[in-house]
Amino acid sequence: MPERKRLHLLVEGQTEATVVRDLLSAHFQRQGWFVTYSTVRTHTSSVTYRGGVTSWPKLQREIKELLASPRLTVLTTLFDYYGFPSDAPGMGTRPAGAATGKVEHVEQALGTAIGDHRFVPHLVQHELESWVFAAGDQLAFLRDDPAVAERIEQDCAEAGGPELVNDDPKNAPSKRLARYCPGYVKTLEGPLAIADLGIDGLSARCPHFAAWLAELDSRV
Repeated sequence: MPERKRLHLLVEGQTEATVVRDLLSAHFQRQGWFVTYSTVRTHTSSVTYRGGVTSWPKLQREIKELLASPRLTVLTTLFDYYGFPSDAPGMGTRPAGAATGKVEHVEQALGTAIGDHRFVPHLVQHELESWVFAAGDQLAFLRDDPAVAERIEQDCAEAGGPELVNDDPKNAPSKRLARYCPGYVKTLEGPLAIADLGIDGLSARCPHFAAWLAELDSRV
């Protein structure tokens, strides 16, 4: 039996790692991938922490270290576009217009900067909590609070979809969830709601996410 192609996901933090573990890995495995993932390293003095994207040079170094493995077929990322380092390629030359065009511009610039056909950069538009917004009904069920779903659905309708809820520092999806859901635990409740929604539901509501999956599926 031929060895399965290996897909590695470099993720931003604990919440993203949980979503990969509980939802995305199973999908990619069904597509035929051998899946691994890791959380980006954050170095502080002599201590190595996990989680958080602080600067492009550090991230670039880690991406290139992962790509040094000849057994890796594809490396992709799961980072928030909201708060992505301003020194990263493409951030300073983003075009005017719709948010999706800005995100795609940065992703293309990241790919060019790394210069390896195995690298498929992906930024969540605008942040992982937009996927929680797509799963507003599921979150409301988990919290036994129908009003949560109503608030989230109104926000999505006004923006044009969960991925278009803005990246304003006061009104990004994560900030809204903190207001709508007292005591919200992002590393637990968000991944549970997303997993309950499932791949098909998330793809239907989040076109940028769906396009990412389609690109990875085409590589297997």
